[in-house]
Amino acid sequence: MKTKKIFLFISVIVVLGVGVYFGRQYYVRFLQAKQERLLYEARNTAWQQLEQRIKNEIIQFKGEAGIVVKDLETGWEFSYEKAKLFPSASLAKIPLMAACFLAADQGRIKLDRNIALKSADKLTGSGVLKDMPAGTTFSVQRLIGLMIYDSDNTATNIVTNLVGIGYLNSAFKAFGLKNTDLSRKIADYQSRDKGIENYTTAEDMSLLLEKIHRRTLGNKNVSDQCISMLKLTRMNDRIPKYLPAEITIAHKTGLERNVCHDAGIVFTRKGDFIVVVLTKHGNSNSTPSKEFIAKVSLHAYRYFEQLQ
Repeated sequence: MKTKKIFLFISVIVVLGVGVYFGRQYYVRFLQAKQERLLYEARNTAWQQLEQRIKNEIIQFKGEAGIVVKDLETGWEFSYEKAKLFPSASLAKIPLMAACFLAADQGRIKLDRNIALKSADKLTGSGVLKDMPAGTTFSVQRLIGLMIYDSDNTATNIVTNLVGIGYLNSAFKAFGLKNTDLSRKIADYQSRDKGIENYTTAEDMSLLLEKIHRRTLGNKNVSDQCISMLKLTRMNDRIPKYLPAEITIAHKTGLERNVCHDAGIVFTRKGDFIVVVLTKHGNSNSTPSKEFIAKVSLHAYRYFEQLQ
């Protein structure tokens, strides 16, 4: 009888202990779920505020715009005219760079190959190679770098000739880009004046940058090489303009007659985001467009900074 009482007592203690344990676990999960719900609601409210701020900027901007801002953690996206075609200007150098690294990965080109500069390669516009003497040699890797961080048109011309426009356009399609192509070489303004233009969209640029960020563009090596180059961009008068100097940004600008763009990935302590802003304007200079892009970028950054 005494043994039964002891057994019953121990059983009650065990049951109570198990109950307390599972009750505590349930309560902890309940608190976690509540906290996550509150954080989600706060984040959602902040995102709605961001969307309204960007819409206000669009209303005030005197020009056309195509925009994508994407929270890479939640997948939330604000877009405006994201499928609208814009002359790509130097934004075409982003998929061109990616295609070059893909070609190297496939063995079509060698990044360490040295190429001599020819007078016929030289193009006007941005970059230093146009002022270099013919015969100066550069590795393919260096030419791709100059194309991105200095936006060098001559370097772009050389690598375009190296891989071929046909291969580039095929690669663009393989990347999933719907409305991005090369109909002429970069800075071929004579062809442009005849109505031959290169186009892209905010949607395509955002897709490409997201694949680079997630390391799914071709393969991880291709994506890593792309993001390393984009982090070296020296033109900082648009997306980075109002952001803290210590923030890492991988981006590429585009500037041509009546068009001004920037597209990039911003890395913050509280999450990474994509911002792509393409503009077309009738202003005497690109200053208003640059300011518009900088403000959209700042609004996106402030959204992340206020998150708990």
